[in-house]
Amino acid sequence: MLEELLIFTRGGLILWSSCRALGVAALKGSPIDALIRSCLLEDRAADATFSQDGHALKWTFNNDLGLVFVAVYQRVLHLLYVDDLLAAVRKEFSQIYHPRRSTYHDFDDVFRQLHLEAEARAEGMRKTKHSVPSRNKTPAAAPKPRGAGSRPTQDAKDSDGDSAKDQPAATVPALLLTNNRGKENGGPNDNNNNNNNGAFDVNKLHSLVNSKKKKKKNVPAPSNTTTKPDITNPKKKVNRVWDDKPTDNKKLDFTDPADERGDELTMLNQGDSMMDKDDNVSSDADEDDEVQDGPKKKGWLSSMFHSISGNNVLDKSDLQPALKALKDRLMTKNVAEEIAEKLCESVAASLEGKKLGSFTRVSSTVQTAMEEALLRILTPRRSIDILRDVHSAKERARPYVIVFVGVNGVGKSTNLAKVAYWLLQHNLSVTLAACDTFRSGAVEQLRTHARRLQIPIFEKGYEKDPAVVAKEAIQEATRNKSDVVLVDTAGRMQDNEPLMRALSKLINLNNPDLVLFVGEALVGNDAVDQLTKFNQKLADLSSVPTARLIDGILLTKFDTIDDKVGAALSMVYISGAPVMFVGCGQSYTDLKKLNVKSIVKTLLK
Repeated sequence: MLEELLIFTRGGLILWSSCRALGVAALKGSPIDALIRSCLLEDRAADATFSQDGHALKWTFNNDLGLVFVAVYQRVLHLLYVDDLLAAVRKEFSQIYHPRRSTYHDFDDVFRQLHLEAEARAEGMRKTKHSVPSRNKTPAAAPKPRGAGSRPTQDAKDSDGDSAKDQPAATVPALLLTNNRGKENGGPNDNNNNNNNGAFDVNKLHSLVNSKKKKKKNVPAPSNTTTKPDITNPKKKVNRVWDDKPTDNKKLDFTDPADERGDELTMLNQGDSMMDKDDNVSSDADEDDEVQDGPKKKGWLSSMFHSISGNNVLDKSDLQPALKALKDRLMTKNVAEEIAEKLCESVAASLEGKKLGSFTRVSSTVQTAMEEALLRILTPRRSIDILRDVHSAKERARPYVIVFVGVNGVGKSTNLAKVAYWLLQHNLSVTLAACDTFRSGAVEQLRTHARRLQIPIFEKGYEKDPAVVAKEAIQEATRNKSDVVLVDTAGRMQDNEPLMRALSKLINLNNPDLVLFVGEALVGNDAVDQLTKFNQKLADLSSVPTARLIDGILLTKFDTIDDKVGAALSMVYISGAPVMFVGCGQSYTDLKKLNVKSIVKTLLK
């Protein structure tokens, strides 16, 4: 049964609801609000359906009037007439809509009639679908009676209906035999007319191998053969002597924890973190656009011939060329193909049926719509201010916990140290938790960062439960009144079930304030698979009803991609989490915020 059909404007004004016409109570919960927040406001209108709290939602638009039509029904029912009903309601309601009118009680009777007609058509189609096979099915011939001593002949078998079933089994080998004969005899394009007809001759291979062996046997051994070095008693490595000067046997390895040389110097010489600096990339991009657009500007007469007159309604055929060009452009900027296609479908859904103004080209209209869609997607849904949240947690006498997760080799430990450096510059005390108990050298790597940054580190070595290590680290930081705990975890592929289960246990046991996914800016289609499976595994393996998913993204190696910035868009689109940090170098200061306007201009350039 249809739960509700709601008509509202893009500005949020509800014009009509079917609850009174259907005689049902209002919906419990807010599935339509969730649809608006999670789908319509973020230009995900290309999705076929949306599910929330056991309800399925379908929708359609009238872009010219700015109306949205949403149907809500129980997900288990699979109503077949919803699309037909939405199209009929959109057609009828658009005829009586007026911008100055806010109530449409007279539409109740019209909707009831449309609802009955849609149900009747769906029922008729269902009956027709079930009755068509029975009408077309030919009755089987009655078997002929056989006597006790009679035997079916071969002709009778061939005339029987079973002979038709045996026909494909007989023809397929014949076709294969024909193809093999064609290959053996050589076709019109076969230039290898030798004795073996192009086949691989094993005898030739054996003869070649035997001849090579004979040659090796006849080759005399060299007189000055070098003897093998004695592995059991290797020589000790001797330091190289430069310019006949005596070598200085001082220790050159300054990574020993006992040697504190250069630690404080490294900390002081790094400078200010780039997180606190204003990024002027967008202004540069604007200047570049002005330079590029300068020669393209033409006179009024020329632009008139290249424009479309007003009151021209857009349809899919008008939008396809411009959308295909945009899709290809996005894919060249490393946007995943699936995401680029969904974005173009969403833009098409928002423009179809819309009237163009005078002297407005389709390409510029599509470009503007895509730019607005990208800005909405990349702009965070909610503001995440880490410094404010840290001070809020500090007032409650507990540390602010950030967990870094991601696949292998993306740079979690290095960028964790960059975040720690940025927090130290804001006079916050930081504790590192070495919870990568799986990879060899992970604890030593984090210990080196802690020594250089002069901050404490909590470690328990290897082959320990990372969830327990993180819990003890948070307890230790609480006793020491540390402001922030940065938890380093092992890199894991999204398909690694044991490691994903351990990560889910760590997050559920410690309930961190922020879960950061660390990903490379170099990935394209793989970004979709990584984030989708990470969130799916965290949800499936969660031991609590409300699963904790990824809260934010840290993009690494952003300085190596030039204009291939599409991974940021793919990750945000698939997860809904904002890009909070961007790693752009090897030093502790190379951590930046994501400039959304600059990314959008780069994607559409």
